[in-house]
Amino acid sequence: MTRLGHPTTAATIAERFAGVPHRIAWSQLSTELNLQLPTSWIDDLLLECQRRFPGELAPIRGAATAIQTIVERGDQVCVASSTELVSLRENLERTDLLPLLAPHVFSVDQVKRPKPAPDVFLFAASQMGVDPADTIVVEDSVAGVMAGKRAGMRVLGFTGGGHTYGSLASCLAAAGAEHVCDDMNQVVERLSL
Repeated sequence: MTRLGHPTTAATIAERFAGVPHRIAWSQLSTELNLQLPTSWIDDLLLECQRRFPGELAPIRGAATAIQTIVERGDQVCVASSTELVSLRENLERTDLLPLLAPHVFSVDQVKRPKPAPDVFLFAASQMGVDPADTIVVEDSVAGVMAGKRAGMRVLGFTGGGHTYGSLASCLAAAGAEHVCDDMNQVVERLSL
């Protein structure tokens, strides 16, 4: 945004667009700001992410242990994300989480509407063979909390990701998260209640 003459911060973008697919976020921004983006803008941005992720992307501290603990208790775990499926699987592989989750990785690519629509969560529940009412979503974005609630699922907010901003916890609670956790140990504790 700054390079395009609209100085902003990563926190500002995260607050507005976390959980929203890149293409939708950039389409909205270009309309609001009357930007004439080059046709390759979003693809170039995604390529830059792919270039940086091998050296910069890291798993959330405690994520692998949390997943293993939940599975050992006999519960199912999956990912239902606004990230495109190929990139999502690559990101999970880079962070050594894919083996803990595969084949239960679901993406906005597989449904009609992105978050805050409930589509990706309802699709994931159907693929996992579970009733949405018996599902708990752990979400780090307002769009995701809204999607989980619209799917009829319980939703926990999570503020331990790299895109956290100052008011995230209150925003997640206002969107309907029943509790907000700031680390994976809290998530595991909440899931056992």
